[in-house]
Amino acid sequence: MAQVELIMPKMGESIMEATILSWLKKPGDKIEQDESVLEVATDKVDTEVPSTHAGVLKEILAKQGDVVKVGSPIAIIESNVEAGATPSAPAAPVKAASMPAVATHAAAVHTNGNGNGAHAPVDFKGSSRFYSPLVKNIAKEESITVAELETIAGSGAEGRVTKKDVLDYVQHRKLGATVQAVQHAVNVGSNGGAPKVPVSVSGADEIIEMDRMRKMIAERMVDSKRTAPHVTSFVEADVTGVVFWRNKMKNEFQKRDGDTLTFTPIFIEAVANAIKDYPMMNIQVDGDKIIKKKDINIGMAVALPSGNLIVPVIRNADQYNISGLAKIVNDLAKRARDNKLKPDELAGGTFTISNVGSFGNVMGTPIIMQPQVGIIALGAIQKKPSVLETPYGDVIAIRHKMFLSHSYDHRVVDGALGGSFVRRVADYLEKFDVNRTA
Repeated sequence: MAQVELIMPKMGESIMEATILSWLKKPGDKIEQDESVLEVATDKVDTEVPSTHAGVLKEILAKQGDVVKVGSPIAIIESNVEAGATPSAPAAPVKAASMPAVATHAAAVHTNGNGNGAHAPVDFKGSSRFYSPLVKNIAKEESITVAELETIAGSGAEGRVTKKDVLDYVQHRKLGATVQAVQHAVNVGSNGGAPKVPVSVSGADEIIEMDRMRKMIAERMVDSKRTAPHVTSFVEADVTGVVFWRNKMKNEFQKRDGDTLTFTPIFIEAVANAIKDYPMMNIQVDGDKIIKKKDINIGMAVALPSGNLIVPVIRNADQYNISGLAKIVNDLAKRARDNKLKPDELAGGTFTISNVGSFGNVMGTPIIMQPQVGIIALGAIQKKPSVLETPYGDVIAIRHKMFLSHSYDHRVVDGALGGSFVRRVADYLEKFDVNRTA
């Protein structure tokens, strides 16, 4: 019998760490190769981690609630692999520039609040609150007492204190703030710079705790607004041809492919074509550099039964026809609602669409999915009287129209580009070939 390490796997582009939610196996349990051993949560999705070997779970190295870096060992498996055989290769090492090691954080905050390097012992036995090993290590390095930790409002799952919370606390304490002032500063920072406004609660009110996904969405939205100056341009598109074509083809599509033909694949095709015409919308910002992306990967916002939104990504969306896009859209939307998406399917997007029309909204001002620079909200399709030009003069006719709202990062996308791009999307929809096949 040989002992092999179970490694925290790489779970998608830009995902550098994961929080252990629960272990599905306990030491001594037999496990099969590819059998799920534990559940983890990233900032994008909850998922299960399968075993890389068959054998017996000998030891658990990371407890529930621990935040573990990709590529780090999380358990020991006693396996029947032959001596000298190598376990599955761990994920590629994370670049220091994108995710500093824990030791880097500790070194950055090694001086305590009194300006010296002494590390007073910290006794956590008197606290009923959960603190991860990383938070405990930072607290010991900085001689932060348990009483001080108790005052820090945690932004993690179930109100747990994260490394960001404690590092923010240390940073403010270094500036000479008191414990009360530090806590106020941290609360202000977590609310996007706005002071925390007290609320009044009566006995008749219901207090609802935010779930983990809601907290992450809130943090992401605030970060995006703080990172990118948002500008939104609007156009109204005449999509009568699209509506007539879809109504004509949906029954045939259902019989042929056994699936539903919605407007979403048509919209995605128009956006992908417009990106080809305006490739500087398919970019990302890295400091003072602009990264021009080769692949056109379109994210589509999907509303979950809980009311939260999740954004699966259609990779190389420009390489599919309407039929291919429809199959992918329907599959991703269904698995998103069933919580069966893989982490990789939520990463790598270069542009996003959000169909606010599905809620009956005529337009919206969507928030950019970082590190992208643009997102389009698709409004509800409505019948409207419109003036049409004919060889015999102008006439009034009933047309199907919708608003497109394009929010873009004004650091790198000027009004001319942002406005021209959304106008081009509308042009593709208005000039849609009603004689094409699905």
